[in-house]
Order: sequence, then structure tokens, then C-alpha cells
Amino acid sequence: MRSHVAVALSAVTLAVVVSGCAAAQEAAQTANAIADTATTVQVCADALSQATAAFDPGSPERAVDSAHDAAASLTDLAASAADTTVNEAITALAATLRDVTVDDLVGRPAAWLATKADQVAALTSACAP
Repeated sequence: MRSHVAVALSAVTLAVVVSGCAAAQEAAQTANAIADTATTVQVCADALSQATAAFDPGSPERAVDSAHDAAASLTDLAASAADTTVNEAITALAATLRDVTVDDLVGRPAAWLATKADQVAALTSACAP
């Protein structure tokens, strides 16, 4: 009889431990999801800040340097983005900023600004909840 009681108590204890482990695992997954969301929000805020920085229209050379600096920062941010869509949007914007030349800003500013605006819109969309 004692062995039946011991087995029953062991089974109950095991059930409690297993359900406790499942709850702990679920809590850990929820915490990770919240951390990823917080990280994504910060990455998006930083990326949009870099993307919307004003460039000096009076000095195309300085504007290009600023764009290249922003591209480097965005590339670093993309590496820390947990969300693939956000990463891709930041990477595309970084490429546009990295590839800009003085000729783009002097000869075709509207086309370059339109491309940049489209990519900022894509980033904004990727960052939307």
C-alpha cells in the first residue's frame, strides 16, 4: 500500500514539476518576445532618426559625407535588428545613402530624394506594429 501511495505522490509531483516547467518556458518565451519588440522599437527609432537627418543643401560634399556616415550607422543598426523585414528596410536605405554621390545631389536631387523617401516609407512600414 505504501508503494502505491509513494507512486501516486511521485506522479503528482512530476505533473506539478512538468507543468511548472512549461509555465516557466512560456514565461521565458514571452519575455524574449517582449525584449525583441523593445529592441526592434529602439532600432527603428534610431534608424528613422538617421534616415531623416537633414543634409546641408549648401554643400553637396558635406551632404554626401553625412549620408555616408548615416549609411555606416544604419549598417550597424541593421545587424542588430531581430526582425528580418526591418533589417532589409534598413539595409536598403543604408545602400542608398552609401552609394550617393555629389553628382546625384547636384544633377539629380529630386530622383535621389524620391528614392530615399520611398525607402524611409518602407522602413516606417516595416517598423509599424
